[in-house]
Amino acid sequence: MKIINPYLLAITTLLLVNCSPKKEVTSLKNSYKDDFYIGTALSADQIEEKDSKVDSLICKEFNAITAENIMKSMFVHPQKDKYDFALADKFVAYGEKNKMFIHGHTLIWHSQLAPWMEKIKDSTEMKSFMKDHITTIVSKYKGRINSWDVVNEALNEDGTLRQSVFLKTLGESYLIDAFKLAAAADPKVDLYYNDYNLEDPAKREGVIRLVKKIKAAGGKIDGVGSQGHWKLNSPSLEEIEKSILAYSALGVKVAFTELDITVLPNPWDLKGADVNQNFEGNPKMNPYPKSLPDSIQTQLAQRYADIFKLFLKHKDKISRVTFWGVHDGQSWLNDWPIKGRTNYPLLFDAQLRPKKAYESVVQLKEAKQ
Repeated sequence: MKIINPYLLAITTLLLVNCSPKKEVTSLKNSYKDDFYIGTALSADQIEEKDSKVDSLICKEFNAITAENIMKSMFVHPQKDKYDFALADKFVAYGEKNKMFIHGHTLIWHSQLAPWMEKIKDSTEMKSFMKDHITTIVSKYKGRINSWDVVNEALNEDGTLRQSVFLKTLGESYLIDAFKLAAAADPKVDLYYNDYNLEDPAKREGVIRLVKKIKAAGGKIDGVGSQGHWKLNSPSLEEIEKSILAYSALGVKVAFTELDITVLPNPWDLKGADVNQNFEGNPKMNPYPKSLPDSIQTQLAQRYADIFKLFLKHKDKISRVTFWGVHDGQSWLNDWPIKGRTNYPLLFDAQLRPKKAYESVVQLKEAKQ
């Protein structure tokens, strides 16, 4: 009778539950391993591994991670003389443990600022804040975080610069300064500008101008992150492709950083509607409270298949595709732009089951193999 060493048994068990199984299984990350990273945004609970089933799904399907909220300034730098890196440390450690590409989100953003930051009116004080904030955070994770969203959502829809607290105190030079500070803190990390609606022609032109200005001023910018908060029928594949080509032509990488596809009506799309009506309680705005009809599941699957076909066509230009959340139950779109709705924008449902959209994305690769 063979005696099993309990120490060796424990070690073997630990090896079996990590994110690097010996046998390759069908998954998003394995299907696209030769094309680009497949990422997801992690909530605080997911970073702390509070649900083993969710953790197993993350490990199986994704090889890149972004922190959904915990690295935003209000959380990581709540007071002028105080940083809180507790969850950020766990996030980075999670990525390292599971051999994932780790993306930092985000350094300079007008939203989710700590209250003390919003009160800065003086240009000297703002410059001091930016230098301390960017240098402290990027230096802390030098060599451990693979890429950063240096500046997030600095443009209006017409491509002009947003009137943020940064623009008001420092002018447009704050954009160049932010990229220079990040590069000085970690010269090897990839630096991105990140924004939404980057497929719209006017905003696209604004990004092109921005990247050119940063480069002309000696700033380091390695990529453009297009968030990809899209709908079943827009933006068009043609405009998405034009954007991929336009940004790549600038000599930078293209990433799709917060991908999800809403299947619900948007109140701002309604024509002839009374702007004062209460959308919060309007059942027309929450048509699928219990489940998604098969017909819409099919539409969503086709939309994802079409988008990933385009991504594969331009895989030489795309560095990463990250979904904004692991499963439907986690999605921010359940509460935006109307709270309390049930949306179905991701590849896994709220019970962590792969949807028809998941199958359509994986089958694209299986068909070619």
